[in-house]
Amino acid sequence: MFSYSKYTNFTWRGTLRDWADSMHSERPRPCMATTATSGLEVLLSTLQDAGDVESTLNILSVLDELLSAGTDRRIHYMISKGGSEALLSALMNTARSFSPDYTILLPLLHLLAKVGQRDRRIGLKAEKADAVLLTLSLLRQNLEQPRRAAACLWVLRVFCSSVSTAVLLGNNRCLDVVFKLISPYTTKHTCTVKAAIDALAALLDSKANSRRAVAKGYVPGLLQLYQDWHSQDAGDASLPIRRALLHCLHQATNTSEGQEALVAAGGIAVLFSTMQTCLASKSLESLVESSIQLMRKCYPRQHVPLPSDQSAYIFPLPGSSALPLDTDPGTQDDTLEEDGDDDSKNEDPSSSENNEDLETDLAKLQERPPPDRPLELLGQYADLCPELRHDFQDLDTDSEEEVEGKDSDEEPGFPLGRRQVGRGSLGRWQGNGDSQRAPPLEKQTPPREAPPPLPREQKVLPEPRSEPRTSSAASCAPVVPGRTAAARWTGCWRRTGPASRTMTPASTPLSPPTQSLSLASPPWPFQTSGATSHHEGRSQWQAGSQRTEKVFEDIQRLLCPEDIIDKVVFDMEDASPACPSGPPDSLRFYSKFESGNLRKAIHVRRYEYDLILNADVNCSQHLQWFYFEVSGMQANVPYRFNIINCEKANSQFNYGMQPVLYSVQEALEGRPCWVRAGSEICYYRNNFCPSRQRGPTFYTLTFTVTFQHSDDVCYLAYHYPYTYSALQTHLQVLEGEVNPRKVFFRKQNLCDSLAGNPCPLVTITGCPPSRSWKHLHELRKRPCVVLTGRVHPGESNASWVMKGTLDFLCSSDPVAESLREAYIFKIVPMLNPDGVINGTHRCSLNGGDLNRQWIKPDPILSPTIYHTKGLLYYLNSIGRAPLVFCDYHGHSRKKNVFLYGCSVKETLWQAGSPVNTATLKEDPGHRTIPKTLDRIAPAFSFNSCSYLVEKSRAATARVVVWREMGVAKSYTMESTYNGCDQGIYKGLQIGTRELEEMGLKFCQSLLPLRINTLLCSRKLSHSSALLQLDDSPLDHKSHDCFEDDEPPCAEEIEYLNDNYPQHGSDELDAEVDGNVSSSEEEEEEEEEEDVEEEEQPKNGLQHSDRKSRLIAGMTHKDCVNTVSLRRNPCNGVDTTNGQYLS
Repeated sequence: MFSYSKYTNFTWRGTLRDWADSMHSERPRPCMATTATSGLEVLLSTLQDAGDVESTLNILSVLDELLSAGTDRRIHYMISKGGSEALLSALMNTARSFSPDYTILLPLLHLLAKVGQRDRRIGLKAEKADAVLLTLSLLRQNLEQPRRAAACLWVLRVFCSSVSTAVLLGNNRCLDVVFKLISPYTTKHTCTVKAAIDALAALLDSKANSRRAVAKGYVPGLLQLYQDWHSQDAGDASLPIRRALLHCLHQATNTSEGQEALVAAGGIAVLFSTMQTCLASKSLESLVESSIQLMRKCYPRQHVPLPSDQSAYIFPLPGSSALPLDTDPGTQDDTLEEDGDDDSKNEDPSSSENNEDLETDLAKLQERPPPDRPLELLGQYADLCPELRHDFQDLDTDSEEEVEGKDSDEEPGFPLGRRQVGRGSLGRWQGNGDSQRAPPLEKQTPPREAPPPLPREQKVLPEPRSEPRTSSAASCAPVVPGRTAAARWTGCWRRTGPASRTMTPASTPLSPPTQSLSLASPPWPFQTSGATSHHEGRSQWQAGSQRTEKVFEDIQRLLCPEDIIDKVVFDMEDASPACPSGPPDSLRFYSKFESGNLRKAIHVRRYEYDLILNADVNCSQHLQWFYFEVSGMQANVPYRFNIINCEKANSQFNYGMQPVLYSVQEALEGRPCWVRAGSEICYYRNNFCPSRQRGPTFYTLTFTVTFQHSDDVCYLAYHYPYTYSALQTHLQVLEGEVNPRKVFFRKQNLCDSLAGNPCPLVTITGCPPSRSWKHLHELRKRPCVVLTGRVHPGESNASWVMKGTLDFLCSSDPVAESLREAYIFKIVPMLNPDGVINGTHRCSLNGGDLNRQWIKPDPILSPTIYHTKGLLYYLNSIGRAPLVFCDYHGHSRKKNVFLYGCSVKETLWQAGSPVNTATLKEDPGHRTIPKTLDRIAPAFSFNSCSYLVEKSRAATARVVVWREMGVAKSYTMESTYNGCDQGIYKGLQIGTRELEEMGLKFCQSLLPLRINTLLCSRKLSHSSALLQLDDSPLDHKSHDCFEDDEPPCAEEIEYLNDNYPQHGSDELDAEVDGNVSSSEEEEEEEEEEDVEEEEQPKNGLQHSDRKSRLIAGMTHKDCVNTVSLRRNPCNGVDTTNGQYLS
């Protein structure tokens, strides 16, 4: 009928040739193949109407030949043409007879299994055709016939792809029938046993069936079967059966009842012991991983040992009579859990979920909302623009001392002068020492009482002093390019830990002359200098940290509870000054210092500790930032630390990132710097849940640290810390060291935070050459650039980038001089000082994310956002809207540094909007800065940038400034915590020097925006030539090497979803084919062949090696390329020499 070659590419569409047999010429030929009918449809139609064995077998053989020779596309095409329905109809017609003909049924069931596993609706189709219970009846009739039973089991398994079908089978006692076919270890009929296990696993995919199986006691039975097969399978010949049994246990434990049943039956101990014998063999890794996931899933949940999920510190909000209540972790807004201005939705811009979040309303994208406050109130912000009214009288005097004295004073008339930073402003929720404090803009925010003292114990912070060189909180002077001064630290530092000591360190060496020079550092980690060198001190990424050993140790806590110490050695809520007493060799922990975060430390084993982080103030979420002191260690001993209440589903710690460590002993020996430290680092879901019943379990970050010195005092942190005190010291040094005749530098108080801490605002621009009207007019016409940072306290990398920006703008670099002559920089380096001081990760003291409150910020609860937006409104009202706005952030899930911007066209195009974007006018300048950074900044990735406007980001700084102020170049700059995967930094973790470099490069990227303007000076053009912005080659080829953010982890992070590899179509096809040719049934096949050869027709089909064996023994050897379907009274069809054409 159809001739084809083994390697021929042919299509489904074809025309059946006219019958050539002369003995049928007198009959009228039916028109079987028209222009709208394919040969496949003819075969399927004939299959349903075939009435004799020979025709049915030939059709089944042809279908199997065609499907086996091609790819899955052919099967899906067959399904689209009603192939599943035709097979089900043939099954019903054949099986309904009183004595079913298994010569037809067996190949029919085999083909149905092959096709059905690729049809997602096969279960529903089988229910509609009433084939489900009929197949179950066939199974019951053939329990003693292994081949027939296996065929029925495969069909039932594919039917169970529909949950309703699985429930229907479970209601008809299918579980009992299938479970009886799973025998203990045997070498006979293993194909049937494997089919029964797979069918049972498919049935258990329904939770109703899973609960039914648990009630019947199947879980202990499956455990016993697995143990039996494992112990007797010496040669690992039955590995698929053992893996399938584990899959069954996974399915049975998808409910809490199943998990409890497995634990009650000693399943964890059984799995743990059987897994030990598999560790040495690489071929058994699938068993090890599946066993681990099963134990992790069934490991009993434990509540985190805390009295409440709420933060240990509560700040009574103004106007609120009651303290904030715990927030249900299960109802949190997921969008608040992501870093910066991004979340996981942004990681795949093409995902449908992300597209649904995109703003597709053109009117909303183009609208310009009115200001959120009366315009008459904006005049108060005039004092925050001193450069516009300064008379620069110092340019006419030669007295340098007089100039410095004038520049150090606040501008007259400013409502709030600069205050000395003391204990009150740094203390936990203490005011500035006044009984009443007024916000800077009194017309908008009337005075109010300072919050009362808290009932809980507060953290004691070191008191910064006016002289930075004797400060205990900000311990060293900042890096200023070009400065060559060095200093010797001879003061004393008060230790903030339980035991006080006084230290006088020796002087420390200067930085290499090719890099920015810094002052010597004290022996405490509250420093502002670079933490790592450019090419040294950074570890290579470690790919695929193994979790197996760590999970084993976690499971042993349940199996061997007598080995667990379980002693609390630190508790933030403990009012006593000393740490709780522990074993003599126990480590000592402390975190009651500025930016510190560690709530509790529990001694688990001799060298292992569980650590619990404190949630953000006034909420029970945002557990990521950690920063604590540890002491009392032994040298060269590996200590394991487990942070057990992390929230995020993945972390860069799975991709080579390490925590940072500061050693006081190393500082005393002349090496005062933060370094990346830790080994055996991995991040995975654990079995600890919130203290409340609801909510998912947490994740564990585990790492091992080997300290170099005994009895050292070390600090461990998520990332290089940058404290509020460090910022204040840095700004004081910059203010005192800039040349006032060249640099206009003003540090003002934008406002006071909710806790009364000043929020600094820095203005930087170039001084005019003279006091002439022309020069003053030129200065006051310079465009503004507004930069903000650290709205999220845990993103300390943003502060290091901001430090690089400030240092560069205040330096004597020619490019910096050109930038000062071209722009006026308004910088708010720390929008959330309260959060930074309190060691929170994301929120302010009001318990909310300040970067989600820009649409209508509250002047009382979010004063820094309110007044920053007010300043932007004021600049816009006087015709000086910023040319560029950028909010500095950190990103915990991606590598490199990148920007997020706003574009109407790109948003509509990405969302698939019907709006014709070609007719929209939009300035493409929002890509200028990213393109420039891609040329000059080795850490920057242009391919990671995005310019989409999302609904969930409507209240962020980037979108609000773009939409309400009309700033086209409004960005969020995201900096990685980890490192880069491109350019010269590829494969290295990022350090503070690279982050500061990024701040410098961002400033340099502003030059192209002003090169072609009339206000551009010769020096600016010369600076652009120095940077070679026009024709410089890319430092890295990010345009040509787009990579996904992260590949999948080498090991499973989650355990809630079964990681058992789903059966591939090829695997089931091989099992089906093996059901005919298996050696255990050769004798039965030979007997059948002897009988069938006498009845076999002359025209048959011989199978090639590549073709399946659905109908073994039913074909003639002398007929290779032709198939005849002779007309009979039932179907009236006779087809000869039909051919599929390529």
